[in-house]
Amino acid sequence: MSEHAAADDAGRADLTDLPGTVVDGPLGPVTIQAPFQHADAPDPFGRLWTPHRMVYIGGQDKPADSSSHSCPFCVAPGRGDEDSLIVHRGERAYVLMNLYPYNTGHLLVCPYRHIADWTEATAAERAEISELTARAMEVVRQVSHPHGFNLGMNQGQVAGAGIAAHLHQHIVPRWTGDANFMPIIGKTKPVPQLLGEQRELLAQAWGADPDNPSPR
Repeated sequence: MSEHAAADDAGRADLTDLPGTVVDGPLGPVTIQAPFQHADAPDPFGRLWTPHRMVYIGGQDKPADSSSHSCPFCVAPGRGDEDSLIVHRGERAYVLMNLYPYNTGHLLVCPYRHIADWTEATAAERAEISELTARAMEVVRQVSHPHGFNLGMNQGQVAGAGIAAHLHQHIVPRWTGDANFMPIIGKTKPVPQLLGEQRELLAQAWGADPDNPSPR
């Protein structure tokens, strides 16, 4: 870059810091204006773009309707464990990895039956979902050593359920400091381990005694 160009750029940079300054332009006087900035989007912050999230935002993996034949939680048990990210198969319910995890080790417990509401589950299904939830916590503690968990069900789309037509319980491991600047400012949740690797570790640990890591 020539000295004249550098000086010209430096002059422009100085002028942009002085909104209201009048300078000579090729067609007459020009008033320097502050750049437009929407009131709801200030921003000294940078951006970490995560285009892969558009698959979720755009609903690419969401069922076309509420029927069982288009429900991913109904389709998953008919495929292999690795393909469906299934960690454990029970008698009335099963455990699989969340495809869009909030944290490493985020699991879902789903009944095999295509039901939408907790009140539709039988007593046996409720008991098994509760048992699988407790066992999942033991396994995740053994493998990943979280400091706590969020457990819960979102009942209905208005409550935040991504797939409201099929009941599923969330098991979200939590660590101190995991709600740091990345999700709060950058709206991005780093997940340091591939889902397939997580599934393999959790599946291997599922059959082990939590007090004795060797398989039964």
